[in-house]
Amino acid sequence: MKVTVVDYGLGNLHSVVKAVRSAGADVLLTSQPDDVRSAERLILPGVGAFADGVRGIRERALWEPLLAYIAGGRPFLGICVGMQLLLDESEEFGRHPGLGVIPGKVAAIPAENGLKVPHIGWNRIYPVKEEWASSVLAPLAAGSMVYFVHSFTAVPSDDVHRLVDADYCGQRISAAVHKENVWGCQFHPEKSGELGLAVLRRFLVS
Repeated sequence: MKVTVVDYGLGNLHSVVKAVRSAGADVLLTSQPDDVRSAERLILPGVGAFADGVRGIRERALWEPLLAYIAGGRPFLGICVGMQLLLDESEEFGRHPGLGVIPGKVAAIPAENGLKVPHIGWNRIYPVKEEWASSVLAPLAAGSMVYFVHSFTAVPSDDVHRLVDADYCGQRISAAVHKENVWGCQFHPEKSGELGLAVLRRFLVS
């Protein structure tokens, strides 16, 4: 099984590559548009600012290849900023357009009532819709602990695209989203131990 991991200039690439290899796949790390177009399975990782992600994708001429790949119906997984980029726009340091695959926006986690932002550490996730049982998160039980590092959260326009949520001190965090062949995880499978590897293994057979 071969998985293509997209390098568009943001961090955490090598952790993702290592985890996907541990899950049993051959990995191609690339920033080439043709590699994206021809991928069998595609992962868009990322740690950093949304605007930097948009800039990196556009500078490498990856915007249209990513959309064409997704439109082709092949399995796609976005991680952290790679998930957020699936939304229509982000409010991080201004307004920036996303890929527009999942309707909605990316908004700041409110730093109020003593809530610590960024949201860093392990948190429990819970299903929002029944598709949990047939998704890439199927290996995880409700209440499983996974690892987060983020200050902004995806806010899909329709809950139909929310797969699992986390409760962060009363704030609803969209922990994973889904639309057809596209999955996105705000949490980091590559940093979530055996449970994260189980998610990646499921993605390999999705």
